[in-house]
Amino acid sequence: MKAFYPEQRLGSSSMGERVAADLRMRIISNDIEKETLLSENQLSKEYQVSRSPIRDALKLLEKEDLIELKKMGAEVIGITEKDIEEIYDVRLMIESFVFRRILNKDNQQLILELQKILEMMKIAIKYKDATEFTFKDIEFHETIITSIQHRHIGILWANLKPVVECLVLLDMRHRMQENYEDFERVIANHELFIQAIEKKDEQLVEEAFYKNFNDVQKQSEGLWHNPEYLKRASDYHE
Repeated sequence: MKAFYPEQRLGSSSMGERVAADLRMRIISNDIEKETLLSENQLSKEYQVSRSPIRDALKLLEKEDLIELKKMGAEVIGITEKDIEEIYDVRLMIESFVFRRILNKDNQQLILELQKILEMMKIAIKYKDATEFTFKDIEFHETIITSIQHRHIGILWANLKPVVECLVLLDMRHRMQENYEDFERVIANHELFIQAIEKKDEQLVEEAFYKNFNDVQKQSEGLWHNPEYLKRASDYHE
């Protein structure tokens, strides 16, 4: 069957994690609709695995509130535009907290790491590789988050990350198809983050957050409530 989540990104993931990654993308892209009943037996046949990794996958998705476990399966809860807004709210809270801590540190090594990642993001744009761009974008922000070595912030981010990856991946595929020129703005926003860290400038931090987060829904306008856009994003191939 078609893989919705990029298989090359799964690395040493367990079979349950692999199934969860694919189901997560299918649910968020609405390939599997809200209130759909998922049977362990049917999923086992679809993914050609035993029921044990299917159960593991469903447990992971229940923790993310994408499904509700039922006897021998699950019911899809799905994700709404309000859910997406709230997820970005939590992401903003995490990253704004981290930035406040970063401004009081020596950040030369962090800046070098971010500059390297940004160059790889530019290469991904050049080759119109939405998948590579997405995972470098996630790596950029994760590098900032983990730089303060805050254990519980790390736990919050780890719990949020799987759904954020799917949202960003679909969004970036959509932009590659519908608004390729917008990547210029996206790169400029990330350059602003690096400037803000380098100069330890709170005003630049505020500007970077406004441009990178407050504008994200506007730039994705049409994606989350347009079934055709979502289908095209989930079917997208570089």
